[in-house]
This record gives sequence, C-alpha cells and structure tokens, in this order.
Amino acid sequence: MEAQKLTENNPKVILELISYDRNSYQRYDSLPVDEICKNLKPDQVNWINVDGLSDLTIIETIQNYFNLHSLLVEDVVDDQRPKVEDYGEYLFFTLKMLYRIKSGEVDYEQISFVLGTNFLISFQEKEGDLFDGFRDRIRLDQGRVRKKKTDYLLYRLIDIIVDSYYNVLDHIGDQIEEMEENIHLSTSHTNFKQIQGLKKELIYLRRAVYPLRDAVGLLMRDDNGFIEEDNEHFFSDVYDHIIHVTDTLDTYKDLVSGLMDLHMNTLNTRLNEVMKVLTVISTIFIPLTFIVGVYGMNFKFMPELDWKYGYFVVWGIMIGLVSLMIWYFRYKKWF
Repeated sequence: MEAQKLTENNPKVILELISYDRNSYQRYDSLPVDEICKNLKPDQVNWINVDGLSDLTIIETIQNYFNLHSLLVEDVVDDQRPKVEDYGEYLFFTLKMLYRIKSGEVDYEQISFVLGTNFLISFQEKEGDLFDGFRDRIRLDQGRVRKKKTDYLLYRLIDIIVDSYYNVLDHIGDQIEEMEENIHLSTSHTNFKQIQGLKKELIYLRRAVYPLRDAVGLLMRDDNGFIEEDNEHFFSDVYDHIIHVTDTLDTYKDLVSGLMDLHMNTLNTRLNEVMKVLTVISTIFIPLTFIVGVYGMNFKFMPELDWKYGYFVVWGIMIGLVSLMIWYFRYKKWF
C-alpha cells in the first residue's frame, strides 16, 4: 500500500461563501467570483471556499481583491510541505488533508488557508472535503462557532483535518496486524511488496505530519493578533493531537521494520527447514550410493556376483541402513 496523490485533471471550480455572526447566516454558492466578493460582509465572519485550482483567472481575481502576495499564490498552486507564513495583513497556512482510503491507498490533497481579520479563504485542489458536517453546525448554530471569529473557524477546520488522520492510522494499524498474520502463513513475494508499500506510505505521512507540528506551534505563537488569546488553548489541543499522531507514526514505523525482519527471518527459517530435509535425504542416500556404486563396477571377478541371494541381501542391507539412519536422526531430533 502506498500513499498516492490524486492527479485528476478536473476543470470544475466550485466557489462557496458562508457569512455568519451570532444572529445571522448566509450561504452563497454557484456564483461568479466577482459576485462572491461583492457579498462579503465586513462585520461578519466570511468563509470563502475554493474547490479546484484549474482556473487561474478565479485565483487571480481573489488575489487582487484581497491583495494577496504572489508567492502565496504560488504556494497555493504548487505542492508544499505544511507551513505557516505571516504576511502582515493575513496569515497563510497549508497542510495535507487525508480524507478517505480507496483501494488500499491513502487519498489526499493539499488545502491552504488565508486568515484575515474578518475572512478565511480555503483553497482545495478538487471537489469534496471533510467539512459537510461542520457546515451544518454553522447553519444550525450548534456549538460556539457562531460566537467566535475567523481564528476559531480556522482552528475547527484544522482540527477536523487532523482528526481524519486517526482514521488513516487505524487503517494502517489493521493492515500491520493483517500482514503479520499473512507472514506466518506464507512468505510470498506479495507480502514483501505490501510491506514495502506500507513503508513508503508511512514515509509520506511522516513528511506530511512532522512539519505540521512545527507549523501549528508557530501559529500558536502568532504576534500579530490573528489568534485571539482565548483561542490559543484550542490550537494547543490540536498541537497535542499532532504530537500523538507523530508518536503513533513512529510506533508504526518500528512495527513495519519489525515486519520486514519477521518476513526475512521466517523466510530464512523455512529455507533452513528445506535445506535440513534435503541434507537428511542426501545423507541417507550417501551409503546407498556407495553400495550401488561398488556393485555397479564392471570387474570380472566379484565374489558376491555369484551369490544366489546376493541381490536380496544388498536390498536388505540398504533398507536396514535407511531405517537405522532415520531412527538415529529422529532420536537426535534433527527432523
């Protein structure tokens, strides 16, 4: 199993705007980007979600409206490791979203956030995400999200993404247990390929999660006031979850290395068992080969050739030798 990024060329771009405060809620979708920008509410929290990055015109319009830095736009479009950057008037945060497992592979995409004083822009590579349930909570005014600002909205989205990592880890844990059972049953090349695939997947996940720990740590130490002091403990909770995920990844890394050692040891053990059986068989046939070789020589004068029961005596001696050697090997517990 190997972590694999989807590369579908999906030209469809979906724009969505959710504006809310304690007393009101509006949602706009299927509108042109200009209309989305016109419906922003300066006195409310505005969440702009962009699904699909194929239309650069839409991204440029958003860039011009919010005066986003060109390097930020490049980071949105290109593949980046998780990080946070402070641009003075807004914060940029990017990470990987693991949202389901398909055909034994981790399906993921990059998601980037731009956090301002009254807006949060999320850029996703393709349609579909993990936030449908959270959108309903905003609409139904459940929890504290409608009472908070944009920084709390960012926390909730990051928290949902990090929680999804546990689903992937649970799947990996189940695969490790299954592989261990398969190794005891068979040492086929398929098991070796699966272990190698899982090892590569864990390497990718470590690359995605370890920088995220540092990025959230920097987000907690924001000096420009984007993160309110009352909300810092929420980000601290996410940070603790990421630490737990990294510790689990380290544990799984050791377990996969152990699987590789178990596979090789099992393979060597079974090879040794085969070699032992072949050695026993070869040892048994050594004296038989000697006897047959002696009486297979073409000398004219060999006394035993004139014995009436010579043939049966030789057979008796060979069967007796085989029986004696098998008894001795079993007595020594060599097989």
